[in-house]
Amino acid sequence: MEFKTERLFIRPFNQDDLQDVFHIYHNDAACQYLLHDKWTHENKQQEFHRKLKNNVLTKETPLNLAVVSDGKVIGDLSVWYTEMKDTVEIGYSFSQEASGKGYATEAVRGLVKKLFTTFEVHRIQANLDARNEASQKLCERIGMRKEAHFIQDFWSKGEWTDSIVYGMLHSDLD
Repeated sequence: MEFKTERLFIRPFNQDDLQDVFHIYHNDAACQYLLHDKWTHENKQQEFHRKLKNNVLTKETPLNLAVVSDGKVIGDLSVWYTEMKDTVEIGYSFSQEASGKGYATEAVRGLVKKLFTTFEVHRIQANLDARNEASQKLCERIGMRKEAHFIQDFWSKGEWTDSIVYGMLHSDLD
């Protein structure tokens, strides 16, 4: 799957993207609320290989997409089917330099529209660390609704954390 938004090109990753993607994930702040630690020089090849492999969304395999601006990868979109029929979960990470320019909102909004129209999913959800206020705001900007706040339900990086679930249906698109 690949598509364009007003300012961005969204496509599967290719070998040339390694350094741009490493730049995103070799950052404590970018990985603070993710399930994994920041990438290291030792594990970047292995981690990146997983993203390269995930280039088609199926019931069994997730999809990772590069968000490209002016020839540079500035973000990573992830999609995978959940156990529930026709339901997907989305995730996203962007470089610090992309922050505050509306790129994440534009890319995730485009992804959501593509998932509803091309893949005809019934529901899209995002599960996030409750401390990730930027991600909460992004979900709300694209029309997702906050559906749950779980208290200390997830053990992450040595501590119990709260989780928030956002969701939307095709009819929620603005």
